[in-house]
Amino acid sequence: MASPNARRRQRSTRITVAVALITIAALIVIGALLTVSFVLVAVSSVVALVLGAAATKITHSELMQSRRDAARDRAEQAQAYRQLTDARSAESKKFAETMTERITARQKLIHELEGELAIAQRKVAETTLKLGNESRRADQAEAHLTAESARLEGAEERAAEAIVVVADLEQQVVDLKAELAAWEASAAMPVRKHA
Repeated sequence: MASPNARRRQRSTRITVAVALITIAALIVIGALLTVSFVLVAVSSVVALVLGAAATKITHSELMQSRRDAARDRAEQAQAYRQLTDARSAESKKFAETMTERITARQKLIHELEGELAIAQRKVAETTLKLGNESRRADQAEAHLTAESARLEGAEERAAEAIVVVADLEQQVVDLKAELAAWEASAAMPVRKHA
């Protein structure tokens, strides 16, 4: 494919030749008119007509060539844009699939953590119930105060640990829900189109 500069030089040469032919035709006709010879005027008129037709043909071929070049350039540009659009569409589809997989994984993790939280809360309730039972037994059996006191401390320690575990699990659930909301917001944003 010729470079734009080469096309400009060729165009300039064609137009220069066409102008030169019209100039030569004009000079021939003027020269014939100055001689006042009917034969020379008739011959110069025919020569001027032929040179004018040749100049018109050269100019027309230059115009048609420039139109073909412009059409080819537009077709190449359209093909390049189509390829760019296809690539961006594929990237967007892959991004959407990746985000969907991540959101699904996060939702599964949240579901699992909520299950663990429910189990931990049930354990806390059971531990609290046991703690209450232990307190009642301690009140009822003052004779076994020393032994029951040690069991009570153990139960309280387990309850405190369970409360800490529940607090940690609740914080993880809050963090994961916030992260999920951020991912969903990111996935819902429209994809920017580039020119």
